[in-house]
Amino acid sequence: MFMVTQNPPGKAKKPLPARIADNKRARFDYAIEATFECGMVLEGWEVKALRQGKVQLTDGYVVIRNFELFIIGCQINPLISASTHVRADTARTKKLLLKKDEIRRLVAKVEQRGYTLVPLNLHWKNGRIKCEIGLAKGKAEYDKRATIKDREGKREVERAMKERSR
Repeated sequence: MFMVTQNPPGKAKKPLPARIADNKRARFDYAIEATFECGMVLEGWEVKALRQGKVQLTDGYVVIRNFELFIIGCQINPLISASTHVRADTARTKKLLLKKDEIRRLVAKVEQRGYTLVPLNLHWKNGRIKCEIGLAKGKAEYDKRATIKDREGKREVERAMKERSR
């Protein structure tokens, strides 16, 4: 009788971190109205690079073409040990997967009301890579200053509470 194990004895499988990358700049520059979770069409080398966290979302944005969503400007840097027969394109346009009725709703809001779509983060869900996109409206300069002021105020309150508890 043979005993089949997934991992060699003494070696536990490391769980993947849920979050791969966050776009903190998007939350600062835009007022996020709604968020949507999309699947992504990726190549094998891109998945391997994402496992290592070699991605940059800050310059990324989402466009709608023929009722399909595409993410542009999301850079996935290939691993050094990537195979030689695959041509790695770091700035490749990637297709996002979303239900048709959700895409229709997004198209209506983006075209009529002046909203835009921005990628907020990449994360793992049930062994698949998902992209969270946000329906956003650009913030004015005074809104950004108010965000900074609120953040600094919260920090000061936390510091005061910490000193008081000592």
